[in-house]
Amino acid sequence: SSGVITARDDFSIDEDAGKLLARGHKFASSESKSDEDFCAELGLSQKKGWNISRARRRLSNVEDLEALIHPISYRPFDNRKIIFDESVVWTTARSTMDHMLRGENLCLVTARSEKSGTCSHFYVSDKLVETKCGERTTQSAVFPLYLYPDEQELDQTPRVNFDPKLYKKLKNLAKHPTHDTPTEVQVFDYIYGVLHCPAYRETYAEFLKIDFPRIPWPATPDEFWNVSAMGTALRKLHLMDPSTIGQTPYPFTTMEGAEGDNVVHKRSFADGKIWINKTQYFADAPEVSWTFYIGGYQPAQKWLKDRKGRALSFDDVKHYQRILKILSETDRIMKTIEMDLT
Repeated sequence: SSGVITARDDFSIDEDAGKLLARGHKFASSESKSDEDFCAELGLSQKKGWNISRARRRLSNVEDLEALIHPISYRPFDNRKIIFDESVVWTTARSTMDHMLRGENLCLVTARSEKSGTCSHFYVSDKLVETKCGERTTQSAVFPLYLYPDEQELDQTPRVNFDPKLYKKLKNLAKHPTHDTPTEVQVFDYIYGVLHCPAYRETYAEFLKIDFPRIPWPATPDEFWNVSAMGTALRKLHLMDPSTIGQTPYPFTTMEGAEGDNVVHKRSFADGKIWINKTQYFADAPEVSWTFYIGGYQPAQKWLKDRKGRALSFDDVKHYQRILKILSETDRIMKTIEMDLT
């Protein structure tokens, strides 16, 4: 299905779970105020189709509001928290998203079409996904790797979300004297590697603008395992695995003799420096990290844009340095992915 559509991100989503919980309690406990006054106070738009009175009653009956708060992939490398409940979320996409909550999972985030012309609408998540996370110009489509049974079912074994016949064929094509047959995660990583293969993107660029990506069969077992290995590295990078990212040699620097308040103002790139204001910058930054596209976004630019006017904390600085490393490594790894597409 598509990703989660809140229709009110500023209320339903936040980086700070505590602030989100406080808003939820306020929403659930302000029955004495009219809907109009309440929406004005919280800056909420009373969109057509949203019965706010019913939503407030529904949330007021929830015993543990904190249990409704979950991590969500909001934008590439921008993970936040969400109040995941029909009372405050326009579309939960629950039939798909519940599988991301019931147990450990991975999901491919892509789209039926893309209008940016970048062929970059491919991402991965291990949590809930906001609908614009993996595709800026339309809506993301989310494909979980595992489907978890409902709680009332006797057999609680998760099911791999592959067509059985196609999965069997791919395992046979990939069977290798050294690697044997692939697991479902290795097949997932093959798909992810294919989607980041430059030759694939170039060959199918026009098709990728108008329909879901189609995945070619591997030409040989060696090709499968090589592409899968690259997909594994990309998946771990994009999930921001610390051991995969490693060192981030992009020091946050203040000009000599100047003062800095860490506040993001005008953002720019010049001579290996990413400036966040007139006196502070990230040094030794690769230009490819600044210009690289994922999901139709340039994450290194988008992340700073979304924090304009905010003072970056120590954790913010470390996070941004990781983004720069991830994007640089993604570019490097992509250039090593080769496929026979004839």
